[in-house]
Amino acid sequence: MNEDIHQYSGEEIEVSYDVLRCTHARECVEKLPEVFDPDERPWIDPDNADVDDLAGVITQCPTGALQFERSDGGPSEPVPENNTVAVVPDGPLHLRGDIEIANPDGEVVLEDTRVALCRCGASQNKPLCDNSHVDIDFEADGRTVNDRSRADDDGPVDDVLRVRTLPDGPVTLDGEFEIRGTDPESSVHGTETALCRCGGSENKPFCDGAHTEIGFIDDD
Repeated sequence: MNEDIHQYSGEEIEVSYDVLRCTHARECVEKLPEVFDPDERPWIDPDNADVDDLAGVITQCPTGALQFERSDGGPSEPVPENNTVAVVPDGPLHLRGDIEIANPDGEVVLEDTRVALCRCGASQNKPLCDNSHVDIDFEADGRTVNDRSRADDDGPVDDVLRVRTLPDGPVTLDGEFEIRGTDPESSVHGTETALCRCGGSENKPFCDGAHTEIGFIDDD
């Protein structure tokens, strides 16, 4: 997992932007075009909006590519009360909550409140999404099946959602979570599960062992 972070300083807030985590969701550009203008250089001007409005828009960036640090004594980004996983049709998994991402050795490599995880298998910045699903025309609807066997809820409840990549395999979730698909009736609650990141599972977003059959190899 790599970083390419750029800093943009204002009088009351500093905005950071990680190019490699951006999937061009355009929440920032559409909601505060006076601050975020891709046609300008620098493309972010933190002083062109009220600092509270700017901080609020940044927290809506689904990938965590945008972050902020206030110097006016204002509040930092709150940690969501609940951990959620949103299944994006033909796209990544959007995680929100108190999130820790660990490598196969268990070493924590990222702590954040907003993360986009690759589920097409093609990202060059695994386990994070880098928009490769667009390049390969990845197709996977946003539905999920409310199947208790796919998300164990007998484990200990933990406020932190621990995400761990398995070598050449899925990502596991450990901690209380809700997986939300496009059908609100099919939300899955649990404390443990394994999610597909090779793109080959027939039971997306859950892992069904397809990574072994297709010879999925990761580089994270």
